[in-house]
Amino acid sequence: MIMHSSSPNKLHEDQLAKLNELLSFAKNQNKFYQKKWGQIQLPLSSLQQLEEFPLTLKQELVEDQNNNGGYGSNHSFPVEEYTRYHQTSGTSGSPLKVLDTAESWAWWEDCWLEVYRSSGVTKKDRVFLAFSFGPFIGFWAAFEAAKKNRSLVITGGSQSTKERLYCMLENNATVLLCTPSYALHLAEVAKDLGIDLQNSTITKVITAGEPGGSVPSIRRQIETLWGATLFDHVGMTEMGAYGYSCTEQNGIHINEAEFIAEVLDQDTLKPVANGEKGELVLTNLGRFGYPLIRYRTADVVLKSDEVCACGNPYKFFPGGVLGRADDMVVIRGINIYPSSIEAIVREFAAVKEFRVVYFTENGMDQIKVQIESAADIIAELSTLLRDRVGLRIAVERVEADSLPRFTMKSKRVLDERIKRG
Repeated sequence: MIMHSSSPNKLHEDQLAKLNELLSFAKNQNKFYQKKWGQIQLPLSSLQQLEEFPLTLKQELVEDQNNNGGYGSNHSFPVEEYTRYHQTSGTSGSPLKVLDTAESWAWWEDCWLEVYRSSGVTKKDRVFLAFSFGPFIGFWAAFEAAKKNRSLVITGGSQSTKERLYCMLENNATVLLCTPSYALHLAEVAKDLGIDLQNSTITKVITAGEPGGSVPSIRRQIETLWGATLFDHVGMTEMGAYGYSCTEQNGIHINEAEFIAEVLDQDTLKPVANGEKGELVLTNLGRFGYPLIRYRTADVVLKSDEVCACGNPYKFFPGGVLGRADDMVVIRGINIYPSSIEAIVREFAAVKEFRVVYFTENGMDQIKVQIESAADIIAELSTLLRDRVGLRIAVERVEADSLPRFTMKSKRVLDERIKRG
């Protein structure tokens, strides 16, 4: 059972105290925020005053690193004080290089412990990490936190998909950690090998890296294939492990003990009302070596004052991360999020893999969905896409195994549009 602050007032008091400590530190030690803020008055008397601070953008951090010797000025200590190096995946632009001190890395581990506790992972579990352990932060903190949780940790490392399947089965692993895409790919390979995953020892799958684990159609497909319960986790290399799902499996909790969350309109940058979608803006409270104050995550969430039935009082976003603001495109006047397309496609168990293709025809931007499917579901899927998205989307059936597979973050969008101007 996770222990949280006993009341909203106590939680906000704790957040304000941590926030003032971090802001005071950054004002004195962090050159990036010293330059960004100018003269600020501290301490803050309320959390609402945080809204007066400027937002932090990823592009700012990238430019800062380009202009300030590789690691940038947002690292609060001399380089020799840091013990961990990671970088973002670079799927949405230039990768960020992020360093952590021993203290900041311990904070990361504690954030991941909250994920395990919410998923019911204990020292009796055997945790298998299907992750390559390169410079992308991925499940590095999950590995360390599993050790701190006193679970048996089994790493997939540089193994092939086939080797990982046999390793987790031979060692009676009970928890699998991977991306949603890779959970589906593992199940596809297991079927080809004649492995019965539904009767394996895996009882829990914890996903990260993509919006998908909180999407009902994707979650149901993974749970059916694995005969296990799926729990989602959300985090960012530059921000930290900020959220997780629970036994109710219908959204994401923000770890408010360590993060302050805002939901802003992407155009006005003002708070949205309950029931409205907006961009998630986060402040991490315990990462002094690499603080981020009011960081625009580009994650789209639904703001809600709903209290989850699991009993966790922390801020809750129904449906989890709904998509990425920087992934959205406008096709014939309709806002398209690839994650919304995936949620529909994954309702069809016959689809092994898919890809969204944007292209230009007769001077107009168009969209089609390519699928690898054992059955002819083109008409049915086309109808569902039109009804749900509000747009006619062509569906094209392609040869088996012709689309790429992914072990980490998937890239299921091919943009072939003609660039204008």
